[in-house]
Amino acid sequence: MPTATAPSPLSLLETYFGYREFRPLQEDIIRHVLDGKDSLVLMPTGGGKSLCYQLPALCLPGLTLVISPLISLMKDQVDALRQNGVQADFLNSSLSYAEQEEVLHRVRNREITLLYVAPERLAAPPFQELLKDITLSLIAVDEAHCISQWGHDFRPDYRNLTRLRKTFPHVPIIALTATATDPVREDIINSLHMREPQTFLSSFNRPNLHYSVRPKKHAFDDLLGLLKKHDSSSVIIYCFSRKDTESLAVALRQEGLKAAAYHAGLEAGTRQKTQEKFIRDEVQIITATIAFGMGIDKPDVRLVVHMDMPKNIEGYYQETGRAGRDGLPSDCVLFYAPGDRRKHVFFIDQLSDDAERQNAYGKLQHMQDFCELLSCRRSYLLQYFGENREQEQCDGCDTCLTPAETFDATEVTQKIISAVLKTGERFGINHVVKVLLGKNDAKVRECGHTELSVFGIVKDFGEPELRQLSSMLIQRGILQRSQGMYATVSVTGEGRAWLLERRTMKLPRPDAPEVTAKKGKPAMAGEAALFEELRVLRKQLADDRNVPPFVIFGDVSLYEMAALLPQSEESFLRIAGVGKSKLEQFGDVFLRNIRSYCAAHNLQENMQPAAVKPERISRRDASGKISTYEQTKALLQQGLGIAEMAKARGFSETTIVQHVEKLKQDDDSLSIVHMRPAEEDMAIIGAAFKEHQTVALKPVFEHFDGRYSYDTLRMVRMFLAGE
Repeated sequence: MPTATAPSPLSLLETYFGYREFRPLQEDIIRHVLDGKDSLVLMPTGGGKSLCYQLPALCLPGLTLVISPLISLMKDQVDALRQNGVQADFLNSSLSYAEQEEVLHRVRNREITLLYVAPERLAAPPFQELLKDITLSLIAVDEAHCISQWGHDFRPDYRNLTRLRKTFPHVPIIALTATATDPVREDIINSLHMREPQTFLSSFNRPNLHYSVRPKKHAFDDLLGLLKKHDSSSVIIYCFSRKDTESLAVALRQEGLKAAAYHAGLEAGTRQKTQEKFIRDEVQIITATIAFGMGIDKPDVRLVVHMDMPKNIEGYYQETGRAGRDGLPSDCVLFYAPGDRRKHVFFIDQLSDDAERQNAYGKLQHMQDFCELLSCRRSYLLQYFGENREQEQCDGCDTCLTPAETFDATEVTQKIISAVLKTGERFGINHVVKVLLGKNDAKVRECGHTELSVFGIVKDFGEPELRQLSSMLIQRGILQRSQGMYATVSVTGEGRAWLLERRTMKLPRPDAPEVTAKKGKPAMAGEAALFEELRVLRKQLADDRNVPPFVIFGDVSLYEMAALLPQSEESFLRIAGVGKSKLEQFGDVFLRNIRSYCAAHNLQENMQPAAVKPERISRRDASGKISTYEQTKALLQQGLGIAEMAKARGFSETTIVQHVEKLKQDDDSLSIVHMRPAEEDMAIIGAAFKEHQTVALKPVFEHFDGRYSYDTLRMVRMFLAGE
C-alpha cells in the first residue's frame, strides 16, 4: 500500500513510462490492486494490460511475481522495464544454473521489483519456500485463459496455480487475458480461488485494425500485393501446416522478400534465431503456424495474414491482435475457402472427450460464419465476446467500407425455409441446398427428397450463393444451426412467424465484390526523411544494447519526434514514451539528430499542447512520395469532379468518393462545394437520414430501395455534416 507521501500512480506513469495519462480502465484497476483486492482484467492485446501490474509493483513494498507461459516474451518485457529504470528480472529454463542462482540471490536481497516466472516454477518446493521468506506483495497471472480447459489455449502447467491462494492467502491476485468468454472467465476465478474479484472488462474493439476476408483463389498473387503495400513493415503470415510455412517462405524469398518460416518442428535454436531476427527488424516476414506469436511483444506489426481459416474466433482474435499493438493503423487479412473446414474437422474428430469435441465444433462454426459474413465483421467479433456495438458500420472492415448491394430476398427466403421444413429439419445446409438446386445426389435420392415440391425450385442462384444466403438467415434468427460435426438446420419460431405472416426480406446480394483494405502504412509526420533517420538511429542503439528496436522507442514516439521536432530536453520529455530514464539514456543523441535535421532544412520546433495523432498527420509514405490521398486532394483542389478524378487516377468513382470523405474529415476547411449534389436530392436524402436518426448509409440505402447509390448518399452525408 502506498503511503501518504509516496508518489502517485500518475506521476510514476510519467516518470518511468513517459505517458501523461492512463488508458481507459487502467487507473481504476491499479487503484483496486493497491487496495489489496483481487482483479480479473480482460483487455485486448495492445490495450495496456501489463501496466496494470507493472505500475502497482512500483508502489508496493515487496516483490511482484508475474506468471507467464511465454518464455521468449519475458526477456523482452524485462529489457523494456530496465530501459525505463525499473528493477526487473526473469527466471526460466533459458537461463543457465549460474544465471538462475544470480537471479535468486537478487530476489533474496530485495533487489528486484518485478520477477517473471513460468508456471512450472511454482511447483518447485525450494522456490515456494523462497517466496515465503520474502515480502510478496502481488501475484499477476498473465494469459490467464490458459488455466481453463474451456479456453482456446489450455496449458496443463497452469493447473499449478490452483494452489496459489492456499500458499499465499493474503497476497492479492490479478489475472489478465485478452480473450475469454463467460465460461472461461468463471473458470479462471474458480481455479485461482479469487476472493470477490472485480472484473474489469475493457472493450474488445481494436479500432486501428482493419479486418477483411478474401477468396483463396489467386491468394499468393493477392498476398504479394499486400506485401508490396506494406513494404518494409513487419508482417506475420499464419499457415495451417508446418509444410505450408516452409514452402511459402521459400516462394516469398524467390520474390526477393526477407521471409523466414517458424513452427514447432524446427530445432529450438533455429526458432529462437528466427524470432530474434524478426523482433530486431532483420527479417520482415514470418510465415508461421500458431506456435508463433504468443511470445511476441513487437508493437509495430502492420499486417497479419491468415492463409487458412483458423479453428476458432478466440485464436483468430488473438492472432490478429498481434497487429498494431502501438495503436497505429494495421491490416488483418484472411484468405478463405469453404473447404478449410474439413482440415479442422479431421483433428476435432480425434478428441476423445465428447463435450470437448462438441465445444470445438461449435467454435469452428462461429469461425466459418465470420468468414461468410456480409455484415460488419467488427460487430460480429465484439458480439462473440459479449460486447454489443450500437453502430451498424465500423468503417474498418471490408463489408462496411463497400456494403454489398441489397435485393428483395423474400422469394428465395421462402424457398429455403420451405425446404428446411419439408426435409424434416434433420439435415445440414449443404443437403438442403442440393434439394433446392435439384441435384441428382445419392443421399437426396435415398431420402426420397427428389419427390418433394421444393426439389429444383431455385434457378437463379448457385450452390455458394445459397449457402451464403442461408448463413445470413441464421445470423438474422430465421434459421438455427445445431452443434456438432453433422450440424442440422431448423426453422426458429421467428422464422415460422415470418413465413406465416408473409413478411418481406431484404438481404445483401451474395458474392459481393472483393474490397481492398483502405489503410496501408500509418499516416506519418511531414518529415518522412527524419523519421527514417531516427529509425536507423534506433536500430543502431538497439543493436549496441542487444535489445529489440522497439525497446528503445516505439514507432509512435518516432512519429511524434518527426512531427513535433523537439529541440530541448523539456520538449523531448513531452514525446509519448519518453520518461526520465530514456531522456537520460537517449535524449542527447536523438536531440542532436533532430536539431541537425532542422538546421539543414530550416525547420523550427513544432510542439503542440496535445500529442500528435499519427492518423491525423501529413500523408507521405516512408520514401517521401506523395500518398494516394494527397494525389486525389491535388486534383480536388483543381476543381475536378468525381468522374474526372476517377479517370485521372485510374480508380473507381466509389474509391474517389471515399478519398474525398477521408480528406474532408481530416481537413474541414477543404472546399468541396463544386461537388455538392442537386438540392432536390439533398433535401430528400437529408430527410431520410433524419427520419432514421442515423448517419449510417445502409438504412438510408434500403429506405430508397437502391434508387440512390452509396456514392450519392456518402456525398450528401458529407455536406449534411458541415451544415
